[in-house]
Amino acid sequence: MPQSRLLSRRHWLYLTATAIGVHLHAQASQAPASTAQPPKPDPLPPDLVKDFVVKAHANLDGTKSLLAEQPTLLNATWDWGGGDFETGLGGASHVGSRDIAEFLISQGARMDLFTAVMLGRIDIVKPVVSAYPALLQSRGPHGLSLLHHARKGGDPAREVLDYLQRLGAS
Repeated sequence: MPQSRLLSRRHWLYLTATAIGVHLHAQASQAPASTAQPPKPDPLPPDLVKDFVVKAHANLDGTKSLLAEQPTLLNATWDWGGGDFETGLGGASHVGSRDIAEFLISQGARMDLFTAVMLGRIDIVKPVVSAYPALLQSRGPHGLSLLHHARKGGDPAREVLDYLQRLGAS
């Protein structure tokens, strides 16, 4: 093969590779950044979170009003100190405010075992405790036990209370 033809082939390959690289770089720089996440809003004001959690213990109208104003309060958590975290639903659950608990759940609040116990939901409690027996000794907000929550649930939670006691919950 003549030297001039070999150089032109090398030159052509070099130019082709360069052109492809330039084209790919241009496409990448023009592509929209569709994978970027929008920035998160600022955290909720702590006083607002505390007010919501406090109201959710026993004030249904106040709970509804605050939630209507700021829907992101639904799963907000207040730290009472020392790792004692509580949501509005957690507050309603440990004082036995069934109406508030059911309202918050209907709005999409994240329900936990303590709430299921207070509501008397044996259909939820049995399989969870069966799968994870160590939860019998678990503590919720303020260090309150499953038995405490069952007692606060009153008559609707009687079957759950009996079940937990038979299993040796403390």
